[in-house]
Amino acid sequence: MKVKILGVVILAALIMAVAFSASAPAAPNTANAAAVPAPAPAPEPAKATPADHPEIHDALNSLRHAREHLEHAAHDFGGHRVEALRATDEAIRQLEICLKFDR
Repeated sequence: MKVKILGVVILAALIMAVAFSASAPAAPNTANAAAVPAPAPAPEPAKATPADHPEIHDALNSLRHAREHLEHAAHDFGGHRVEALRATDEAIRQLEICLKFDR
């Protein structure tokens, strides 16, 4: 008889635990907050200005400045300077495409 009563009490406790966990609101999961994508930003105006994308404009200015330094370098560095100039030109071209795409 004691075993049956103990079994009923344990069963009742398990049922209450499940019922309580199902009815309690879930706590926000802050660990996955960064994994949830942010809502899409509102569309920007049709014409981009330097103030709209300061990072891209700063990067363009830095790349153009770096290209000038590479052009006037004293050595060819085994062909690596020429390859760096090509890569810099491609990076500048890609950033200009980014700005045109925004328009």
